[in-house]
Amino acid sequence: MPFSVNGVICTLAVLLLWRAEELTEACSCASVHPQQAFCNADVVIRAKVVGQQELKAGNDIYGNPIKRIQYDIKQIKMFKGPSQDIEAVLTAQMSAVCGVTLDTSGKKEYLISGKAESDGRMHVTLCDYIMLWDSMSPTQKKSLTQRYQMGCECKIVRCPTLPCEISAPEECLWTDLIIEKQMYGRQANHYACVKRADGSCSWYRGIAPPKKEFLDAEDP
Repeated sequence: MPFSVNGVICTLAVLLLWRAEELTEACSCASVHPQQAFCNADVVIRAKVVGQQELKAGNDIYGNPIKRIQYDIKQIKMFKGPSQDIEAVLTAQMSAVCGVTLDTSGKKEYLISGKAESDGRMHVTLCDYIMLWDSMSPTQKKSLTQRYQMGCECKIVRCPTLPCEISAPEECLWTDLIIEKQMYGRQANHYACVKRADGSCSWYRGIAPPKKEFLDAEDP
């Protein structure tokens, strides 16, 4: 009998470990350039988180309650989104299912991007672009007001290995990972891929919006 009990315990342990591994691997996101994150999002805001509450969002197929976290926020500025202010951010309860953890002290400012929901709320996951405002470069902050939007018709393509090249004129190669060995390097922090007058796209660096001379240039 002791052997049987031990066998059951071992089986349960294996199942628990397997389930934990399954949950750990459940949330997987491909890294995107900040400009892509801006263009893909319904809502992009600068905000402080001032509160948190747990909400029930129905039941799963087994009858277990599905819970979500609602972060109450104070919106500072909206860069993209509906006409009304965003008052709350919703996310999954656990990071294993892409839930996001935010500081609720009200002392930190975030750039938050995500999907619009009703009644002044938005939904975010670990796959959305969420950054501490103070960690962003001046170029990134300035680009939120105009430059990223100018490049939403462009496509930023990650360079997996060298050599790599674009396959269409509306593409910009993102080489931070392969050259600098980090996902968010110079191109992510200081460049935007913008569309020019001839329909092609090219990296542009600078805080000010691109001038007509750049947009009309054949090879900047």
